[in-house]
Amino acid sequence: MDAYSPTWIAAQLGGFVALGFIIAAFASRQDDRLLLYLIFANVAFAVHFLLFGEAVAAGMSGLVVVRIWLARRFPRRQGIMWLVLAATAAVAIATWQSWYDIFPLLAAVFGTLAMFLLRGLPMRALLAGVALSWLANALIIGSIGGAIAELIALGTNLITMWRIYRAKRQLQTS
Repeated sequence: MDAYSPTWIAAQLGGFVALGFIIAAFASRQDDRLLLYLIFANVAFAVHFLLFGEAVAAGMSGLVVVRIWLARRFPRRQGIMWLVLAATAAVAIATWQSWYDIFPLLAAVFGTLAMFLLRGLPMRALLAGVALSWLANALIIGSIGGAIAELIALGTNLITMWRIYRAKRQLQTS
């Protein structure tokens, strides 16, 4: 894609919209609010990746929206988790274009495990792995908004994890 073409600019803008939702998500200490903002961010990312011509990344972002809803509706239901993982594999196989499509796939798998199996700090720790996978993808495809979003997601998530840990520790020592 040509830099500064209308499609490239629209793709980058989509990444910046997602960035706003990412900041709001990881700044939240409430898991439900985190997940809601992640839904909005992934809708924006799906459009962002479609404009970049990245089918696996767009497909994974679309599945993330469904996965978050299912994980909220059916928490810790491993049968549903396995269905989501199967759908993730099917979408990845159907849309695979390049070696670096592994990064959106890893992000989707890590995110699925985090959403269905974990809560609190462990969930956020695995979501840090999700951010690293998406960051690698963003850097490879030239997504400015995506790279910034993932760096901020990672940093904000780590800070929020520290705050949660510190608050729990203060409660234990009180």
